[in-house]
Amino acid sequence: MSAQSDMLSHLMSRRPGYTLPRALYTDPEMFDVDMERIWYRDWLLVGAGSEIPKTGNHMTVEIGAYSVIVVRGADGVARAFHNSCRHRGSRICKTHKGSAPKLVCPYHQWTYDLDGKLLWARDMGPEFDPSQHGLKTVHCREAAGILFICLGAEAPAFDAMAEMAQKYAGPHKLSECKLAHETTIVEKANWKLVIENNRECYHCSGSHPSLCVTFDDNPNIAGDGSGKDDPVIAAHLQKCEKAGLPSEFTIAPNEQWRFVRVPLVGSSVSYTLDGKQACEKLVGDVTIRDAGTLLFFHYPNTWNHFLSDMVILFSVKPVGPQETQVTTKWFVHKDAVEGQDYDLERLTTVWIHTNDEDREIIEENQRGINSPAYEPGPYSAAQESGVAQFVDWYCETMTSRLTGRALYAAE
Repeated sequence: MSAQSDMLSHLMSRRPGYTLPRALYTDPEMFDVDMERIWYRDWLLVGAGSEIPKTGNHMTVEIGAYSVIVVRGADGVARAFHNSCRHRGSRICKTHKGSAPKLVCPYHQWTYDLDGKLLWARDMGPEFDPSQHGLKTVHCREAAGILFICLGAEAPAFDAMAEMAQKYAGPHKLSECKLAHETTIVEKANWKLVIENNRECYHCSGSHPSLCVTFDDNPNIAGDGSGKDDPVIAAHLQKCEKAGLPSEFTIAPNEQWRFVRVPLVGSSVSYTLDGKQACEKLVGDVTIRDAGTLLFFHYPNTWNHFLSDMVILFSVKPVGPQETQVTTKWFVHKDAVEGQDYDLERLTTVWIHTNDEDREIIEENQRGINSPAYEPGPYSAAQESGVAQFVDWYCETMTSRLTGRALYAAE
């Protein structure tokens, strides 16, 4: 039986409202199907456009077997290319971030323009056609200052999500923010466990003392996030909408992405140990400090928080069947001065603590699932609706792509 057939068999055996079969969290062949059918086909958040603001600024991104260059062109457009020279295949960019007027392969100095065209290749003979040896392109789009790439031959629809990103996150003007700090940790667990953990706060009161100072573990926030019939959330939405900040819950037809603005605990205005602001300068067009946080997720690889004084982007990348890289980036107003407008430790402490705590509990989750005694358990309808929503998206998306049967209407 092929790995794809095995995957379908596992998906068909899944009991609704329960965790996934063990193999989907542990088996290397199932991981390979995940990579081929989801990670190499969907839009993935890789960072912010403000990280590569000038011509020639670039970053490299590793997604499974692929290495990708994202570079800012002379026309201001961000483009992405496979990080593989068209000569003998060497990686062109080795550093995580850099800047250069051209992209030059370090092996034999083949030189590419920032739009991917091959400009120079020494001693290739009169019949060599440079136009046939430009860098291979990767789909790249920017939405509300957020950079996305897609490795697929054809990219899924993007415009509807981009429109909502501009509507909801646009007021925070991420394109006018600067990166204040970045961390990357490796969690020894399957990528789905990392996303599942993010999609509930059932565990928060017992695991995240720093986060719970400011983030409300109300399941109407941490569950499906709609805040249906919750007067506190309703009042917060009304206040933010009045201040020009779109806030009402909205989710994609296929439930792959979602936006909603939610309140923090009590009088808290930012993710700090005392709930007070982390940065004196507000971001973008945000005029109220108590705007709470705009929650934006996009499966399979990101969840994000847009606050009045900072933006935090989280990106997930699978490394192996039981190993996942999680990168966190904190952004502040471009004119904010460290030591004057913000203290870096104060800005980052809550999520550094939370990320490390999550790493520990997710790794224990993986160790437990690795036991042959594991069997799928039931979700709490009250507390884990967000996890169920993600797992349903995963199962339905994977089934659709393995069978060719469309489960959702087009965007």
